[in-house]
Amino acid sequence: MAARKEGSGAAGGGFGAAKGKGKAAAAGDAAVKQVQIDGLVVLKIIKHYQEEGQGNEVVQGVLLGLVVDDRLEITNCFPFPQHTEDDADFDEVQYQMEMMRSLRHVNIDHLHVGWYQSTYYGSFVTRALLDSQFSYQHAIEESVVLIYDPIKTAQGSLSLKAYRLTPKLMEVCKEKDFSPEALKKANIAYENMFEEVPIVIKNSYLINVMLWELEKKSAVADRHELLSLASSNHLGKSLQLLMDRVDEMSQDIVKYNTYLRNVSKQQQQKHQYQQRRQQENIQRQSRGEAPLPEEDINKLFKPPQPPARMESLLIAGGILDQIVITIVLH
Repeated sequence: MAARKEGSGAAGGGFGAAKGKGKAAAAGDAAVKQVQIDGLVVLKIIKHYQEEGQGNEVVQGVLLGLVVDDRLEITNCFPFPQHTEDDADFDEVQYQMEMMRSLRHVNIDHLHVGWYQSTYYGSFVTRALLDSQFSYQHAIEESVVLIYDPIKTAQGSLSLKAYRLTPKLMEVCKEKDFSPEALKKANIAYENMFEEVPIVIKNSYLINVMLWELEKKSAVADRHELLSLASSNHLGKSLQLLMDRVDEMSQDIVKYNTYLRNVSKQQQQKHQYQQRRQQENIQRQSRGEAPLPEEDINKLFKPPQPPARMESLLIAGGILDQIVITIVLH
């Protein structure tokens, strides 16, 4: 369901953002070099996951704000409601438009500047996310996707990162050609598919004072808790996700090996066909008959389609990310 929501959410987000593109980008046409997030937005994202995110359930929502020079300011957000495939009457596009219309009526920033998504043990790089971000970024160039990791946050360090698709990958997605030749020509690898944008969290002075007071009143945690083995549960789940990724890669390798066998088999069939034609022409010449006309062998033997390379890149990158997370948890 998460993948389905990503795709449908991107469609709604793309069209919603297109209406605000001119207003949002009017302040500056430079590329986004920094993302400034209000503390209230961070709390809303965390609250959204705590209320609706259970286990590996992914929560998503819309980011609102504006662009100032080369800085993207995210000042508000609202969640995508959880619904099942049985809710056929639910229209996400209409829901987003009504939410932004209501915010505009109360004079709150309502321009669409991206979306956010939670992640389960760092596993978020999927084809659905790539397609969703492309839809957003194609509609409004400055849009980003915020990835919130609740597992790392629960361990005492807020994990919130902003990503954008690189210009190279945007061009490939526009062409919709993910063949190995196209990715090789564009020099696309997992390392240059996404670019991370630095994040700055901004609070008002009153909120900073309140946080300072709460920090003074909060009890100091027992330092011996650092030696606890409570992270073993997280480690086990991370290893399970790593094994799932390896299984996906194994299936992808099987598909590629099948493709290579089909190519080799077709080459043998072409060779046998050419030999038969050559022998038949020799017999016709011995009888004084004209040789058979030349035929386009590629039309007779249609080459098998190679498996898409994009999925392999995403799976391989996910394995690397999962290994890093497993080492950190260990």
